[in-house]
Amino acid sequence: MLSLLRTQQQRLAPGLLFSARATGLTVAPLAPQHPHTATPKKHYSSKTHTMSESNKLVTAQWLNDNLDKVKVLDCSWYLPFLKRNAHEEFRNSHIPGAQYFDIDAIKDLSKADLPHMLPPPEFFGASMDRFGISNGDHVVVYDGDGVRSACRVFWTFNAMGHSKVSVLDGGFPKWTSLGYKTEAGEPKAARAAKRYVAQHVDSLVCGYESIVGNIEQLKVSGGAKGKQIIDARPNGRFTGKEPEFRPGLSSGHMPYSISVPFTEVTSASDSANPQVETLKSPSEIRQVFENAGVDLSRPIITSCGSGVTASVLYFALLNAGVDASNITLYDGSWTEYALNPYSEIIKD
Repeated sequence: MLSLLRTQQQRLAPGLLFSARATGLTVAPLAPQHPHTATPKKHYSSKTHTMSESNKLVTAQWLNDNLDKVKVLDCSWYLPFLKRNAHEEFRNSHIPGAQYFDIDAIKDLSKADLPHMLPPPEFFGASMDRFGISNGDHVVVYDGDGVRSACRVFWTFNAMGHSKVSVLDGGFPKWTSLGYKTEAGEPKAARAAKRYVAQHVDSLVCGYESIVGNIEQLKVSGGAKGKQIIDARPNGRFTGKEPEFRPGLSSGHMPYSISVPFTEVTSASDSANPQVETLKSPSEIRQVFENAGVDLSRPIITSCGSGVTASVLYFALLNAGVDASNITLYDGSWTEYALNPYSEIIKD
């Protein structure tokens, strides 16, 4: 049985393996939640991970062979309770030439309650200037988990109009497991010859007003119309049976949202190195979403706790052949939604 936590019903005003987004809202009673069952016309490809087909996901071998042709960013980030210092770990050991991208620093600093909101274009551009990255550079991002926070930075580059960006499959654990060279210290990059100009791509970013309006479309149509909302959080937090990491923040989920935990699209494929987390194949990824009731021909909004693992789903969907124009990421994600006292929260 769904227990519905209803609040005052109104709307608030804001807020791609080389060798790879008013006032007067009325909340209607919930119709029975179920996936849309019409047989879809599939608008995604059945491509596999090959060098010639995609540049979203790169192997450690490819990166090692092309280090002098790309700009590399370590985008490691860990939940506070893990008590890991990502920047200190970077100083101790990182891929040669890499620089550290701190998602806790390169963000919208004006939104203190929301931890990783997309930075203003000017701030992002200034940060790229400090890294010596120009608009035409091929950027490779990686993290200490394998395929996780690097995906957030991949999405951030996309949202800033920079499409020439790739994620290192397996991240730093894969790099080190293969015995490739590392270095220590804090590298200093030469400034790029031209100032980086970021251009915000609105279609990739969903805000609070849009998510609430989309929920209304889903409710009125019984889930047949509107963008599908896919939640990357662990299922226990989605159902409300487990708490959120943030004290005082309610768990649960948005009406008509679908649970696809981000861990479902990654795997520890190397039995000798189980710490290496890599992305599943395109066909496996599509199967994960379809098994959850997601129609891959319809528009999708990805969400999670604070916008990090939602990016893993965004990245996985791209690699599975879903067109980028059909995927939006809810930047503030569950933290923004559940903090708003006017939001409608479902608990199973």
